[in-house]
This record gives sequence, structure tokens and C-alpha cells, in this order.
Amino acid sequence: MPQFPDLSAILLNCSLAHDGRESHTRRLLSRVGGIMQTEGVDVELIHMLDHQVGFGMVKDTTEIGDERDDWPAIHAKIMAADILVIGTPIWLGVKSSVATLAIERLYAYSGETNDAGQYLYYGKTGGCVVTGNEDGVKSVSMETLYALSHIGYTIPPQADCGWLGDIGPGPSYGDEVEGSDVPAGYDSEFTNKNATIMAWNLMHTAEMLRERGGFPVGGNVGASWNESTNAADQDPEAF
Repeated sequence: MPQFPDLSAILLNCSLAHDGRESHTRRLLSRVGGIMQTEGVDVELIHMLDHQVGFGMVKDTTEIGDERDDWPAIHAKIMAADILVIGTPIWLGVKSSVATLAIERLYAYSGETNDAGQYLYYGKTGGCVVTGNEDGVKSVSMETLYALSHIGYTIPPQADCGWLGDIGPGPSYGDEVEGSDVPAGYDSEFTNKNATIMAWNLMHTAEMLRERGGFPVGGNVGASWNESTNAADQDPEAF
């Protein structure tokens, strides 16, 4: 029986490939999503470049002159989901510009609060998937997971996975490999192990948060932080 039938997840593919079917990042996201779906999670994969998303630290860029902005509709789906996974390729050693755009647009809501008065993304769980053919999975994961954590997402252990080909030109994840029946990366025990652990830890964490009604309130409500035991009350020389 599926273990997590009440959970939902958004997999946000921030590939630079305009055709999502050609995206290597989508393939690894699909592995993670497949595990979740098998365990009953309602999973939706969104390819960012299928949509028109404006630049700006605002909730809706039509308010600053854009004729169209699809981000508010995407954000509504993110808010309805328990889990968000950002998938990104590595270019020039860093996450894609599309991933940066997505995080910026998420951050535009950072002043909003949930029903408990906490910042908006409290009670939600985040992770990331990284692909490329140069070094950088850990550094890209580090900055992506930090950004999600900073705006309120809970990051479980081992909340990232990735695959890198040989340095320099060569096959990307899922490409055909001469002399092999297995696409590049599909038989990587390390990648498959981390993708599995990531998927399960995201589901476990999301389930725990759902059962608890989100992240506990106490000292973390921005509007009333000074009503709790706080740093201003402490003697800097006490320890």
C-alpha cells in the first residue's frame, strides 16, 4: 500500500532546454518523482520554460508593466503542495539562470505569513536535483537548499541528488552511450541511491510536518518575536 497518499509535490524543472522532453534534468527529476508517485504522492512536474515568468522581486510582474506573468499560477500550485523540488543543470559552475529566477520569485513572497503568523513557506519541505558534466553538484545544492531554508522550507537530511558526466564535452544524463544499452547515468549506483534517499526523506519530513500541523509556533513568528525569549535578553558575556 502507498505510504503517503495525502502528500503532494511540485517538481520545478529549471532547465535551459526549451523543449522539456529534451531536458536531462527532467529525467533525474522523473526518477525522484516516480518514487514519490509509487508511494501515493500526487506529483506534478512543471517545466519553467513552458511558461512566461517575469523578472522582478514582486508577486506579479503585470503590476510593473509585463503583459503576462505565469508565476502567480505556478506559485499557487507550489503553495498547495507539501514538497518542492527544484531541478537545475549546472552552467559555468552554478545553477541555471532559470533556477535563480524561480528562487527570486519565491523570495518575493517572503514578507507574507501563514495562518500561524510564520513566514509563508513554514511547514513545507524542499529539495533539489542537479545535473551537468562539470563539477559543482554540492555547491549548487548548497546555495539552492540554503535559499529554500532561508525563506522557510524545512530541508531534511540528504535532500539533494545529482549526476555529472566526464568533465568537458560528452553525454549528459540520459543520453545514449556508444557501446552501451544503458543511457548515461541510469546505472549510477551513487545517483540512484541518493535519489532514493532524497525522495524518502522528503516524504518522511513532509508527513511529519503535516501530522504536526506544520512547524511548531514558538519564537519564530516575525510579528511577535520580541514576546519570546530572545537574543536581546541574553548577556553576550554569559558563556
